[in-house]
Amino acid sequence: MIYTVTLNPAIDYYIEMENFIQGDLNHLKNGYTLPGGKGINVSKVLKNFKVPSTALGFVGGFTGEYIKKNVFEYGIDEKFINIQGNTRINIKMKTKDKESEIAGVSPNISKIEYGDFLKTIKFIGENDVLVLSGSVPSSLNKDIYKKIIDILPENVQVILDTRGEPLHLAIGKKVFLVKPNRDEIEEFFQEKYNTEEELIEAGKKLRELGAANVIISLGKNGSILISQEGVFRGNVPAGSLISSVGAGDSMVSGFLYGLHLNKSIVETYKYAIASGSSTAFSKGLTTFENMNNLLNDIEVTKI
Repeated sequence: MIYTVTLNPAIDYYIEMENFIQGDLNHLKNGYTLPGGKGINVSKVLKNFKVPSTALGFVGGFTGEYIKKNVFEYGIDEKFINIQGNTRINIKMKTKDKESEIAGVSPNISKIEYGDFLKTIKFIGENDVLVLSGSVPSSLNKDIYKKIIDILPENVQVILDTRGEPLHLAIGKKVFLVKPNRDEIEEFFQEKYNTEEELIEAGKKLRELGAANVIISLGKNGSILISQEGVFRGNVPAGSLISSVGAGDSMVSGFLYGLHLNKSIVETYKYAIASGSSTAFSKGLTTFENMNNLLNDIEVTKI
């Protein structure tokens, strides 16, 4: 079974306008809401690919009920912990030339609620897969991902998709995959990388620290996979960018789909690229059909 953890979910309010004029009244061309959260996105794409998963995390208030209802209607199993505070609301704003985000304030999570959450981790058994995604609420310690990994049974494959201190503290626990983008890997090592070779060396350092596989996302310039089998460069297939929101989570889902099919690491990487690209070319998360249509356009070369 695949389990996804979203400690800090949100309702994402997507707004679109020609230009944003600070200090003035702005009118939207379009606006809609979707339940957000990196682990929830992973579970949704897996559902689109007909792969079951169970969503874990915290939800609260009327916003939390909205998320639970949506996840239920999507057909995803969940074991969310209900908290007293309201789940946050994020704003995703797109103008004709920019994408901007405003992150909402995280709710407080009590010690009792945190303890209840740790009990859900006990459902995870040997040979299951656990996806730890996204930011950590300010009321929780930054080592929570590390602590979660510490209590897992043997042989659980952990995918860790976070940044900053939570990544620093958890990567040494022998995770199966990390997926930083350029900014996140530069933040991790407090370095600026000007060449692809420097990025690859940084990715190799992440492997030395404990990550079996590293995918470095480079946006429109593709991505790099660094694994035991070698270093591989992946392209971006042709398509029109609609929104990058959820593309990284979809990449994780594609990787999980390849693992589910027992594919080689290179074939698994292709599914990851196709899934992430398909979401970037879509309004919302990728469908299986759209992902599958891109597979033949994915080129992976060993470097």
